[in-house]
Amino acid sequence: MKTIVYKKYGPPDVLQLKKTAEPIPKDHEILVKVKATTVTAADIRARSFTVPPFFWLPARITLGFRQPKKEVLGVELAGEIVSVGKDVKRFKEGDQVFAASLEEFGAYAEYKCLSEDGPVSIKPSNISYAEAAAIPIGARTALYFLRKAKIQSGQKVLIYGASGSVGSYAVQIAKHFGANVTGVCSTSNLEWVKSLGADKVIDYTSEDFSTGAELYDVIFEAVNKSSFTDCIKVLKKDGTYINITEPLPSFLMLWTTLTTGKKLILSRNAPETPEALNFLGELVEMGKLKVIIDRSFDFEEIVEAHRYVEKGHKKGNVIINVELHNKS
Repeated sequence: MKTIVYKKYGPPDVLQLKKTAEPIPKDHEILVKVKATTVTAADIRARSFTVPPFFWLPARITLGFRQPKKEVLGVELAGEIVSVGKDVKRFKEGDQVFAASLEEFGAYAEYKCLSEDGPVSIKPSNISYAEAAAIPIGARTALYFLRKAKIQSGQKVLIYGASGSVGSYAVQIAKHFGANVTGVCSTSNLEWVKSLGADKVIDYTSEDFSTGAELYDVIFEAVNKSSFTDCIKVLKKDGTYINITEPLPSFLMLWTTLTTGKKLILSRNAPETPEALNFLGELVEMGKLKVIIDRSFDFEEIVEAHRYVEKGHKKGNVIINVELHNKS
């Protein structure tokens, strides 16, 4: 089978198309013929080994010191089950599924084995494989952190980076829970973010959200480009600050949580559960969650796709079509 591998850390050019053996599912595994995968921030960080200095050692232990432990990237996928292990009960051959593979990576391949008890769910019938592949990480991350903040109907939520993968999902999921949503993004994305359901949009290039009179119950920092000091200014005294990219709190963050009633939720891997994917799939089926695709690339164009995402300007999700011309 065709597989994209990387044997050393570096720029997108380290990714190479290779022929590898097709995997065989174990007793409790399913074998998925991958139709589509994505390029996420996790793939970019793992490939380039771009991590904060204080996270260098744990990351090296996890990813590999001299070279990658796991040579195949790809953390989300959609495809069709072509065979199942003898003890599999949840799925059958022919099922169309979407799944997360953040713990193991490996979605940059024509076939991928997955545990039937892992983060795998039946693909919503009203979307394509490409759209389904873009749900498991971005949407699940947004859902996890909003639930962690105990979001409630009527709350005011500000989402900084509302046009990215996680941010665009956060806007929609927050609206589903009944929140009043303000999205912060660039000029070109204002109308688009509003079309996702945002009650208000702020252009960060011309307006400083922290100088307004509005106070928020939840501030969701999806891209780590705002100032924590600015965010705290407009966070209610019992509000919650979320930062999905910052792994460790600064002194100011710790001091704020110790001396005020404001809560802090920082980056952590959202648990990979089938329950979350089932819930998100239901939202898609009901038409309450849209999957936003910025660009699509062929499997052989993976280097170009990584270059594009690395620029940091994508709107929504970037898809890799592992099997071409399949829209079902």
